[in-house]
Amino acid sequence: MLSYRHGFHAGNHADVFKHIGLTLLVTALLKKSKPFFYLDTHSGAGRYHLGSEMATKNREFESGIQRIWNEKSPPIEIQGYLDAVHAANKSKDLTWYPGSPSLVRHFLRDQDRMHLCELHPNDFKVLGSTLRGDSRIRVEHSDGYQALKALIPPPERRGLVHIDPAFELKEERARLLQSVSESYRKWSTGIFAIWYPIQDRATATDFLKRFSRLGITKVVHAEFTVLDDQPFRLNGSGLIIINPPWQFDLEMQKVLPWLWQHLSLGGQGQWQVNWLSEETSSKGS
Repeated sequence: MLSYRHGFHAGNHADVFKHIGLTLLVTALLKKSKPFFYLDTHSGAGRYHLGSEMATKNREFESGIQRIWNEKSPPIEIQGYLDAVHAANKSKDLTWYPGSPSLVRHFLRDQDRMHLCELHPNDFKVLGSTLRGDSRIRVEHSDGYQALKALIPPPERRGLVHIDPAFELKEERARLLQSVSESYRKWSTGIFAIWYPIQDRATATDFLKRFSRLGITKVVHAEFTVLDDQPFRLNGSGLIIINPPWQFDLEMQKVLPWLWQHLSLGGQGQWQVNWLSEETSSKGS
C-alpha cells in the first residue's frame, strides 16, 4: 500500500508543473501581512537528492527541472519557483530538488504556520530531520485526510491545503473527493490545490466529472502533458484549484506555453487552463 516513493520521480515534469502552481498560490498569500496556514496532506520526504539511487534509476529530473534550471529568460511568473530550487542547492550544480514542504518553507514568514503529514515511515523520518528546529512547522506521522478533517478550518482563517496523494489505491479518488467536499463545507474560503496524474485520458476525465458533481464554485483547472496518451506512462498531470487567487489563471496561461516548449517530448502533449464553473478557457499544444 505504501510502496510509492517520490524519490524515484523527484523533479520530473509533473513536479515542475505542480510546484510552479503551488509557488504562485503561496506568493499570492504573501501579498497580505495577515498570517496564513499551509497544510500538506501527503508531504513526502521534504527534499530529494538527485544523485541518490532512487533518483538516478530513471533520471526523470533530466526531462524536468534540469531543462529549465539555468534558463536565462524564464517568465517572471516562475522566477520565485526557480529561486526556491536554487536556494535548496548550495552551489551552481543541481543536486537537490525541494519537495512541496521545502518549497513552501522558502517563502514562509515568521507569522505563518505549516502542518505536514506523511504516512510512509521512512519518508516521515527524513521529513522530520529535514525540517526539525523550525517552530513554525509541525511534522506529523499521520493520515493526511484525517488531519484535514481535524485541522480545518484553521484559526488563521486564510491559507492553503495541498493534496497530492500517490493515487496507487483503487479508492484513492473517491476518498479524496469526499474529503475535499467535507473540508470545503467547513472552510469555503480556503484555497485547495488538488494534484492528479494523467496516465490515461479516460480516468482523468472521469475524475474531473466526479469533482464537478461536488457543486463547488470558483474552481480553476489546469493540465500539462508532455506525451500523447502513451499507455503505462505518466503523460502529464493536472491541478484543481478551489478559490484561486486573483489572476492565478492568467499567470498559468503565461507560464504553460513556455513550459511546454521546454519539457514536451518531441512536440507531444498539450496544456490547458479553464474555469470549471465558467466558460473562459485557454488551450495550447
